[in-house]
Amino acid sequence: MDTVQNTWRKRLLGAGIAGVTVACAVLGYVEIFTKGIERLPEKPCAGAVDRELAVRALPSARKAKERGKLTTSSALETFTFSCYVQTNESMVSGEASSGSATLESWQEYKSSEPEERITFSSDGIHGLTMRDRPDTAWVYVPCTPPRHVGDRHKGHSLIAEARTIGETRAEGEELRQIVVDFAYELARHAYEVGECQEPREFPGELPRIGSL
Repeated sequence: MDTVQNTWRKRLLGAGIAGVTVACAVLGYVEIFTKGIERLPEKPCAGAVDRELAVRALPSARKAKERGKLTTSSALETFTFSCYVQTNESMVSGEASSGSATLESWQEYKSSEPEERITFSSDGIHGLTMRDRPDTAWVYVPCTPPRHVGDRHKGHSLIAEARTIGETRAEGEELRQIVVDFAYELARHAYEVGECQEPREFPGELPRIGSL
């Protein structure tokens, strides 16, 4: 009888060890092969955006990479801040560039059909996305470049465009909100590092798409 009990104990112990081994293997796989984005800095692109936006937007992957870069042109008195987070063939990226567009000309340029646009604003900052393109968004902020010495009220602006490329984890309105937030954070960071002349307080976030 003792021999039978010992045999069952050994079998149960073996099964338990095997179960733990499998669980560890699964957890190890998740940690090694799917947590690439989570290993990026908390604020990728030189502190421009929240990593969580990329986590929500992109599929899990073993590896991820990111980069943020500011380029300036003294001759043209312009600057651009670019950012991307990439996993395999998927990417969320954007650029925020200074220019001379007015709010009205920018909105008209993006779409000749007003009903195609979803627009929203807060404290003089304007966002835009197209109803049939949840993977792309724009943000407009008045901005006079730091070396400009003329009139500040002639349409000087900072325009951020963000988009996803390839497969995404989020879809539809969830994806739209993520891309809008990415564009907004990119614009806010570019405004600071590009040294726009106007003092400005940025709200924590733009109005939520679902509340419009």
